[in-house]
Amino acid sequence: MRFGMFFELQLPRPWADGDERRLIGNALEWAEIGDRIGIGYGWAQEHHFLEEYSHSTAPEVFLAAVSQRTSRMRVGHGITLMPAPYNHPARVAERISMLDLVSGGRVEWGTGESSSRLELEAFGVDYIDKRAMWAESVREAAKMMCSEPYPGYEGRHFSMPSRNVIPKPVQKPHPPLWVACTNRDTLKLAARLGIGALTFSFMDANEARFWVNEYYETFRKECRPLGQAVNPNVAMLAGVLCHRDASTAAARGLRGQQFFKWALAHYYRFGSHVPGRTNLWEEFQRAEPEPMAGLGGVGPPEQVAAHFRELERAGVDQLILLQQGGDYPHEHVCESLELLGKTVLPEFGERDEERTKRKARELEPYVERAMAQVPEIAEPPLEAVESYPRLWQGGGVTDDQVGTHRALDATSLWRMHVGGHGGG
Repeated sequence: MRFGMFFELQLPRPWADGDERRLIGNALEWAEIGDRIGIGYGWAQEHHFLEEYSHSTAPEVFLAAVSQRTSRMRVGHGITLMPAPYNHPARVAERISMLDLVSGGRVEWGTGESSSRLELEAFGVDYIDKRAMWAESVREAAKMMCSEPYPGYEGRHFSMPSRNVIPKPVQKPHPPLWVACTNRDTLKLAARLGIGALTFSFMDANEARFWVNEYYETFRKECRPLGQAVNPNVAMLAGVLCHRDASTAAARGLRGQQFFKWALAHYYRFGSHVPGRTNLWEEFQRAEPEPMAGLGGVGPPEQVAAHFRELERAGVDQLILLQQGGDYPHEHVCESLELLGKTVLPEFGERDEERTKRKARELEPYVERAMAQVPEIAEPPLEAVESYPRLWQGGGVTDDQVGTHRALDATSLWRMHVGGHGGG
């Protein structure tokens, strides 16, 4: 089993000047430690307006910095919001490819559709249409990364003409594709589409085993890839705060993990939020904590290792560690990561290589069958795109009317398009 770390970038109130800058600096230090102790993946969310819960609004910027502070860690979008009003598919293809180049081919392309009202309505994304928007954008962005040129698309939720989307990624045909899964239906959809499942949920081993088995059974029987490659993997979330003393670990770790779950539910399930005014941390302190699964990673090393082994036996491919939640002090996060690296992680790395090879052998015929169903990308129209002055000249406009400078004269354009129609 492999390990990742999750950069939700939580920042409970009260806020002081410089807090966000310190948070980002601290998170980059956690990434450095994670890279050194053998954590193989760093995942950063894309969220907007979810105060205190997640200040991770531009993961492509943060992950680019992570890629320069690490040498082995793969950098993952956990996730990119794919409906076109959030991110035009061509911009996604450009950013993922550039990050893959900057990182030397270490990108994991996680995708999602979003669910919170604060985000969806601010960007004009219809709740009913967001799944269709996600699928359309993922499929086309994947094509953009590996076609030269992209043939263009006329769709329901976005359209664009043929263009050569550059740069191209290091990883061919595109970086490994994932989708955020919050329930079993989405998990099975991921398997049907040949996409890795990012199950950002806390689970015990029995529940995890059921999800994993269902994913791989569906992949073997029903996979028709959405992208240009398949990525059969299941990643799950686990809260972690490791300390040699069990009571100290609980005192340091439980409240932050509970805040993570409570704040998520505030924005997605039961909350009423006044932007810039609601104080989540104060409301959380007054709330009754909800029951939580998946807290076996908050404790001494032997307890943490035992919990991780259960998830390994359940078939989880990657365990993503929520190393920071709520008001965790920076030094506690660093101490916990260092202790994990010394006492817990090494044994899993020793077993992972053989497990990965065995899994590849077992899935090989199913992967081949799935890839045979990927449709060929259509031939592009190869139509010339004339510059505006040349286009206008073809319509009878002279150089004197628009000028021949690189920066077109806005006054001339205004006169030509507006002034000539009776404008004042």
